[in-house]
Amino acid sequence: MVATYSILGDLVENVGGGNVRLTTLVGPNGDAHTFEPAPSDNAELAEVAVIFENGLGFEPWLDDLYGSSGSEARRVVVTRNVDTRPVSTEEHAGEEHGGEGHGAGGTDPHVWHDVNNAVVMVEEIRDALSEADPENAEAYEKNAGEYISELEDLDADVRRQVETIPEENRVLFTSHDTFGYFAARYGFEVDTALASASTETGDPSAGETAELAEEVERSGVPAIFGENVSDPGVMEGIAAEAGVELAPPLYTDALGEAGSEGGTYARMVRYNVSTMTEALRR
Repeated sequence: MVATYSILGDLVENVGGGNVRLTTLVGPNGDAHTFEPAPSDNAELAEVAVIFENGLGFEPWLDDLYGSSGSEARRVVVTRNVDTRPVSTEEHAGEEHGGEGHGAGGTDPHVWHDVNNAVVMVEEIRDALSEADPENAEAYEKNAGEYISELEDLDADVRRQVETIPEENRVLFTSHDTFGYFAARYGFEVDTALASASTETGDPSAGETAELAEEVERSGVPAIFGENVSDPGVMEGIAAEAGVELAPPLYTDALGEAGSEGGTYARMVRYNVSTMTEALRR
């Protein structure tokens, strides 16, 4: 079986356990937006029975890869039962991804930052695995149930930590509009002014950097955030000019390396919230 990116791969492994042999296409710290498949990925897709994908325009390269591989695998879009939100038009104005849905007027694909959405994804994975491998359906049901309980506890922990941040500081300035679902569930505002520091756009000019720094200054927030899949240089310049902290990078579109603080989905969420809390509670 194949999962398209590392966060999804971790969810699949938690449900599949030892009954699933899984390959993940976009690995730790990899950017699914800019990913370029290798010939070995064609061969991998040709051999598997199930492909787990995010959908919502997150993997703009997948349709071409699937077609060129000759794969007959079932494609499971794990977000199909998630209540989605539109992508911020400010971030994607004039920007093209080459895929449907993740551009101006499209749908935000970053659903996993709301832990409740991860539960919905796990349920989709459970059902797909049970259909593909009915002999182990009971194990998938058990694994999913236990993991969902863990995620429900995680969701409650996130809420408790967020409550320690002053309401006026619950504003996320990031280089990519990744945290819309997180913000909606946990009571944050996302300011997309720094989207030009994203991996998906060119670096801002000196004048644009100054304007972005002024926007941060006006907000009064004590910190801004980069992400693990992007170069921190632009954000460092904005933070320095605005006189605010550039907090340690958040895990956004990918997990960290195995064993790191972002090495699993649950650890990623805990690290992100802890980092936000530490930086914004001042």
